[in-house]
Amino acid sequence: MDTGNTTRRRMRSGAVALGGMGLLAATLVACGSSDEPDKRCASRKTLDHLNAKECKTGGSGSYYYGGRVSGGKVTGGSFDKSAVTRGGIGGHSSSGSSGG
Repeated sequence: MDTGNTTRRRMRSGAVALGGMGLLAATLVACGSSDEPDKRCASRKTLDHLNAKECKTGGSGSYYYGGRVSGGKVTGGSFDKSAVTRGGIGGHSSSGSSGG
C-alpha cells in the first residue's frame, strides 16, 4: 500500500476543486462588474417609459439610468448617469436618494 500516491491524488483533486471555485468566482464578478447602470428611455416631463427609438437623435426621450418601470412610469433612478451606481452580483442600482 503506497500512502504517498494516495495523498498526492487527494491533493490534486483538492487543487482542481479550489481552482474551479476560483474560476467560478472570477466569472461571477466579471458578469456583475459593468460600470454601466441599466438605462431605459423616458420622458423628462411625464416620466413615461418610452420606446428606445425615442432616445435616438431627434426623439422626444432621454435616457433614464437605474430604477425600474412601474405602471408605465420610470421610478427610483435618475436622468443623471453619474448619480446612479451599479451594484455587484444581481446588478441592483440606486439613485443615492431615499425618496420614493
